Amino acid sequence: MPSPDGLARMLTAKGSLDEAWAATVRAVPRELFIPDRIEVGETVLSRAQDPAGWARAVYDDVPVTTQVNDGLVVAEGAYRLPTSSSSMPTVMLEMIALLDVRPGQKVLEAGTGTGYNAAWLSHRLGAERVTSLDIDGALVAQAGKNLAAAGYGPYLAVGDAALGWAGRAPYNRVIATYTVPEIPYAWVEQAPGGRIVAPWGGSFFSHSYTVLDVAGERAVGRFTGWPAFMRTRIGRPHRGYLSDFYRQDDTGTPGRTRICPRTFAEDPDALFFVGLSLPDAWYLLAEAGDGSGEATLWILSDDRASWATVEYAPDSTEFEVDQFGPRRLWDEADTAHQWWSRLGRPGRDRAGLTVDRDGQHLWLDDPDNALTAPSRPRAERPL
Repeated sequence: MPSPDGLARMLTAKGSLDEAWAATVRAVPRELFIPDRIEVGETVLSRAQDPAGWARAVYDDVPVTTQVNDGLVVAEGAYRLPTSSSSMPTVMLEMIALLDVRPGQKVLEAGTGTGYNAAWLSHRLGAERVTSLDIDGALVAQAGKNLAAAGYGPYLAVGDAALGWAGRAPYNRVIATYTVPEIPYAWVEQAPGGRIVAPWGGSFFSHSYTVLDVAGERAVGRFTGWPAFMRTRIGRPHRGYLSDFYRQDDTGTPGRTRICPRTFAEDPDALFFVGLSLPDAWYLLAEAGDGSGEATLWILSDDRASWATVEYAPDSTEFEVDQFGPRRLWDEADTAHQWWSRLGRPGRDRAGLTVDRDGQHLWLDDPDNALTAPSRPRAERPL
């Protein structure tokens, strides 16, 4: 029967769980933090209708979506945006390893979610050393019930976690369970001499952890990992179906490129550096689905005003481009790709981030070597 012990054995066999955290995984029943109706991938599971399937999902090493569309009731057929989840346990352990949290330390968790991660931290550190914030009051209320059922009582609060929680500072560690486009300076101020771990990035590429160590009035660190977390709800861009961004009567401007769209979309280093120039646009590689091997690379602006496509065909050396709207998104991506090439096509692990009172600053190899991505031409900025 699925159980915390079974989950611990699975994670140990994968090499994800060390002895220091094994007792915690075994001690905290994940089932207490998972609602009766969940989504795993595209599968909806109901505890009442399929208790065995629900239990298998709970104690599998998979992410479980626990809320969509911010908990609001939406019409049938409407786009379903995941807005809260219980993360994949392997990913939770990966973040905890990066955090290097140790007994005796105080932790600020940005993003309470179900409370499962706060329970792990409470078991390891003591609940009195854990502070967890979430902007969704309903999630915090339910997480409090979940935590109480498991026997833990960390400090929970409702609020914008980007502001931290000064009343419980200082902290030794800050961990974010959602993706941020910028590291708030409040986290630096409230964790003197500490460490910050957060999924980081804009719309184009958000699959990085930033791991920052605080010294004095700044935090410095690098990027690693391959996370896939939900974005902060503050300033979250619109998402939806492709038809929400593209209209059938749109007439684009044609062109051609020698950059292979498939290679482009499958190179995480290229995507990271291009994403520094396009934090407010996102990409989608849509396969033809007819066995031809053809595909369309879409780039779509968050404001839904501009789009670009690049058509991939096997064995081609040039590819058709179409661009629509006040921005020429492929031109922007091409310019950023050329900039990355001039840098010598560095890997993402050579990039770093410094956060101080003036904001966040990117660098390459060394904090003194500023990394300035190409900006969008002024003439192409929407009015």
